[in-house]
Amino acid sequence: MQMLYNSDNFAVLQIDVPVPGDDASAPVRGGFEIVDKFARKGIFIEGAVARGFKDGVQALIDSGPTEEALDDYIAGYTALAQQPVRLH
Repeated sequence: MQMLYNSDNFAVLQIDVPVPGDDASAPVRGGFEIVDKFARKGIFIEGAVARGFKDGVQALIDSGPTEEALDDYIAGYTALAQQPVRLH
């Protein structure tokens, strides 16, 4: 798990899960967990959605984004969030 982005509004974590096996070069599964701090909800995206998210973030980074631009982009994904964030 790696923290990729942390603002006042959102946190984005990259989660990689190795496929079981003895081979160190085995493929890795994973995705992104996105937490909306104000709504206190999160979503985990993987597969094609995760690739689209990553490509969109990379395009923003290449254009020299502001924190506001990144937050606006991430907000489009958190609109789908259903999981409440709970503290233990």
